[in-house]
Amino acid sequence: MKWLFLSSGLNSGKFNMKTDSYLAMNCETDEAVFRLYQWQPYCISLGANQDESIIDYAETKKDNIDVVKRPTGGKAILHAEEITYSVIYPAIQDTSARELYTNINFALKKGLEKYNNKLSEIELENSQADFSKLYKETSGSICFASSAKSELKYDGKKLVGSAQRKFKDSILQHGSILCGNFHTNIINYLKIPEEEKGIIQTELNEKTIDLNMILKEKIDFESLSEFLALGFQEYFNIDSLQYV
Repeated sequence: MKWLFLSSGLNSGKFNMKTDSYLAMNCETDEAVFRLYQWQPYCISLGANQDESIIDYAETKKDNIDVVKRPTGGKAILHAEEITYSVIYPAIQDTSARELYTNINFALKKGLEKYNNKLSEIELENSQADFSKLYKETSGSICFASSAKSELKYDGKKLVGSAQRKFKDSILQHGSILCGNFHTNIINYLKIPEEEKGIIQTELNEKTIDLNMILKEKIDFESLSEFLALGFQEYFNIDSLQYV
């Protein structure tokens, strides 16, 4: 398997999601892609089947917050102080989507550990939430209010949130590695009652954590990207990770 590494830098939400979709729909049978990127301007992404009416577009426009639909499922995420990853992998029979999901998170963990040894305390979530039930609750419109099995957590709190979709010939998985806490401001851009905003704010504060909070230092995004790439190279035993 040949692996390509793309560091795309800062781009609009529309560009980021179109690029992930394009790569997934044009995946070669013997080629996988590991991509890292960020968002400019900050952007709320909605799950592919999520109702857009939950967004308060007057507030997003006022604060220059973009809104886009993801090709994957799940609920709303405010992409801000984070580095986002995507993996495009050929849909081959000897690797299940579930297995790939877990392996990608192990590779991310290895890269984060390389960035700072304190991150060796990161763990994979070992239980699966009942999302059909969670989506009916007050916080059900927010992705980071709950964790899926194998997602990365630190001190019991969610650090990396991921989503996956299987296309005809490929699997796309992408997710947010939280580097700051601006994502908790998502409640300012949702059309929900004020009392519900308070509940969601509390859940986000109690259930999520970010690299800045853990390390008590400014995150070097260039260095972090390099170590994440090294983590993938080591975990997947890649002889040569081709930078493009």
